[in-house]
Amino acid sequence: MIFHGCFTGLGSATSASSPCEKACNPRLGNLAHGRTLRTETACGSHAAEPFCAYTEDATLRCKPPTCSHCSGAHAGLAHPPAAMADSPFRQPRTWWQAAGDAPQETIQLDLEATFYFTHLILVFKSPRPAAMVLERSRDFGKTWQAYKYFATNCSTAFGLEDDMVRRGAPCTSRYSSPFPCTGGEVIYRALSPPHAAEDPYSAEAQAQLKVTNLRVRLLERQSCPCYPLEPPAPPAPHYAVYDFIVKGSCFCNGHADHCVPVRGFRPVRAAGAFHVEQFTVHGKCMCKHNTAGPHCQHCAPLYNDRPWQAADGKTGAPRECQSCKCNGHADTCHFDMDAWLASGNRSGGVCDNCQHNTEGQHCQRCKPGFYRDLRKPFSAPDACKPCSCHPLGSAALPLGPRTFCDPSTGDCPCKPGVAGPRCDRCLPGYWGFGAGGCHPCNCARSCHPLTGDCHSSSSSSSSADASWQQEVLPFQPALNESKPAWGWEDEQGFSALRHSGKCECKEQVLGNSKVFCGMKYTYVIKTKILSAHDKGSHAEVNVKIKKVLKSTKLKILRGKRTLYPESWTNRGCTCPILNPGLEYLVAGHEDVRTGRLIVNMKSFVHQWKSALGRKVLEILKRDCN
Repeated sequence: MIFHGCFTGLGSATSASSPCEKACNPRLGNLAHGRTLRTETACGSHAAEPFCAYTEDATLRCKPPTCSHCSGAHAGLAHPPAAMADSPFRQPRTWWQAAGDAPQETIQLDLEATFYFTHLILVFKSPRPAAMVLERSRDFGKTWQAYKYFATNCSTAFGLEDDMVRRGAPCTSRYSSPFPCTGGEVIYRALSPPHAAEDPYSAEAQAQLKVTNLRVRLLERQSCPCYPLEPPAPPAPHYAVYDFIVKGSCFCNGHADHCVPVRGFRPVRAAGAFHVEQFTVHGKCMCKHNTAGPHCQHCAPLYNDRPWQAADGKTGAPRECQSCKCNGHADTCHFDMDAWLASGNRSGGVCDNCQHNTEGQHCQRCKPGFYRDLRKPFSAPDACKPCSCHPLGSAALPLGPRTFCDPSTGDCPCKPGVAGPRCDRCLPGYWGFGAGGCHPCNCARSCHPLTGDCHSSSSSSSSADASWQQEVLPFQPALNESKPAWGWEDEQGFSALRHSGKCECKEQVLGNSKVFCGMKYTYVIKTKILSAHDKGSHAEVNVKIKKVLKSTKLKILRGKRTLYPESWTNRGCTCPILNPGLEYLVAGHEDVRTGRLIVNMKSFVHQWKSALGRKVLEILKRDCN
């Protein structure tokens, strides 16, 4: 596996303008560079020590030994662990050397965060060990697991099979030959068999590549075959390493191509090293694809509409986090599995702490006590205005003392006999606006709104009587003593005209089908009453049409619509009764000129029952054609 900017296999995923449009990864580098390597000993740390180095030529004939001594007190004679992490190009002949009396040693690299480790290259100055093991930790040194065992004889040293015999075995003798006596390499690739992954961000790849600590335990020294056996005995063999190269990168789940230092980390500058900051591999990701976290391991605060995923290193798909739909009224959101499943795996984001007087999963509606200002886009901070209901004329909700207005229009729920969007005046035919609402006039038509005195007019009285007689419905009457329902639901609004007041409304009964057909109704619908409002010159009833049994010239569709009850304003009376929250069968006449659906005393209005709906539909098909 090769890392650089983005994976080589995903070259098509990059572009010059944005190198992280698809799955990407920070640059690969030497994780040991700029960090401290720890060993148990160092040659000459307490006193000067003699040593000899042995080499052979191309035909494996021994050359004369090179002998010297090491001393930690003199820079030119010191061989500290940091020498393994300097540049093999600028400082090719520097090395770390263990104390001569150390039969075993450990070289350890501690990282400040989780990194991706891809491969290790060890270049020995001494002969390679007869036995060693490479180990890693993923929990900052609390526990350790072996990556690979190395030995001249795997069975003898560790009781393991040799991968030179069986491919994928946990031990190898490939890098344990005594030759060359200097410059021998040990190489380990983290995704070598039996470990392999097509997607470098998959769970399997992460389990193999993630490290917080790496160590090599040198368990058994090995002498160069050129080491003389006859006296005088030269200095004892020792461990010595030119280069400890730990190739890896910042771990970002495929969502970043650049990293910065973890808070508190400062690179260590080795002797003779230049541009330490430039070449140090840092551990905090600069996340792309709307992700966040030190390793881009979760979505950014306002991008939790879908479950977080690592990028797909096989196809290059970035698997970006998707923004929550909060209408500009929230700064953060969280992912909710129940919402995700309920949406059919399309949207699971729930907005947090909706602002600007909004509420809901997507901050999509005004809070109780506020209404939508249709003159402004809903994303505007002041799209939800406070209700301005009159404290005397407004009715409290049935389940609490608070008064709320219609969230769509701002119209308020009024007390009996009260009208107006703010419930601040009496209905026609009512008087005495106060805490109890308004009182019905004891008159044929209307009275003074303050005193209740009747407006005397014989002509208007006789006209009203004539009008009343003309509006009597040709159906079988039955006295309805039931009161308007208060079964408020989420869907319904608030009615300013829900009280029958001074009128005694007759419940209509479907009798002779010829009489019903003779009314020549131009529309028949099943509808739910949402709200009713006095507009001064007329009344409006907001409904939700659930079924259209008949329509003539106007196109009537299911959904929200407005009915216009003429009789409510003509007589100051709320007949026929249309209670918010209830469903009715309504048969009436279309006003083609204005496009309105009219309700009056000639209309047939009856609370919906399935049997009634079937009977009316049968009459329409059988008798009214």
